[in-house]
Amino acid sequence: MDAQEVKGWDVDFARMWGQAGDCFGRHDLRRRAAAYVRGLLGDVRRKNSWQLAEHVGAATPHGFQRLLGRACWDADQLRAYAVDHLLTHHESGVLIVDETGFLKKGDKSVGVQRQYSGTAGRVENCQVGGFLALATSRGKALIDRQLYLPKSWSGDAVRRREAGVPDDVRFATKPQLAVAMLRRVLDAGLRPRWVLADAVYGSDS
Repeated sequence: MDAQEVKGWDVDFARMWGQAGDCFGRHDLRRRAAAYVRGLLGDVRRKNSWQLAEHVGAATPHGFQRLLGRACWDADQLRAYAVDHLLTHHESGVLIVDETGFLKKGDKSVGVQRQYSGTAGRVENCQVGGFLALATSRGKALIDRQLYLPKSWSGDAVRRREAGVPDDVRFATKPQLAVAMLRRVLDAGLRPRWVLADAVYGSDS
């Protein structure tokens, strides 16, 4: 791999961020998000806030933690960027519904409980997130997401309040979450040729 090719990556990243960065209303958030993505793409063994901050030369992880936990930004604009980049006039793409588990140690993260995690291949203490991906001949990208809120959480007002779960969030099955994600992208104008999913979704009448 020659130096010119590596230099080209930096040019392509700047061009990409010039479009995708619009979802961040403030310039400081835009710069921090760009640094975070560079860290994710970099040679970092454990991609947590501390390790990524060290990788990009930040003294503390506080900026990344604020970006991920408290800052306001419009993820739907990232979806629009991905759609514009992946679709062509001749290809409508395929949507893929799937889920993944995020292993956790404690009981404070929203939606955490002992439940099946495809990531671990067994029942573990974890969160479960549903995801919607767009795939075309030009590549693939995640374009929507929905955190699964189990029944043990949906009816526990104290736990919900402590974790900051919005009042309008109610229990929904994983297939119902998938339908909500599909409805959002269809309302946004996407017209995929197929929607693919595993048996968790395909067997739901």
